[in-house]
Amino acid sequence: MAAKDRNGSIPGKRRPVPESCGRIIGTAVSAAISRGFVVGREVLVGSIPGIVVGYNIGSFGRFLGSAYPLVVRTALGVTKCGIDELVLA
Repeated sequence: MAAKDRNGSIPGKRRPVPESCGRIIGTAVSAAISRGFVVGREVLVGSIPGIVVGYNIGSFGRFLGSAYPLVVRTALGVTKCGIDELVLA
């Protein structure tokens, strides 16, 4: 039997993601699409040009899909961005 952490979870076991989290991420992605950030669209991340290559549906980790719904490829690499960080080119 595995030892439990102080918060009562067993190391290595993930808790199920609540359904509301999926709705929040879906809403963020839909908002990005309605503002014109569709796959293949050229954008500026600050002053760096890039292309939207996908949508972030991640529900755990540092870059959640609800805050960073767009995946953008730039000359510096691929990054996850929020709608307010981008400008349509």
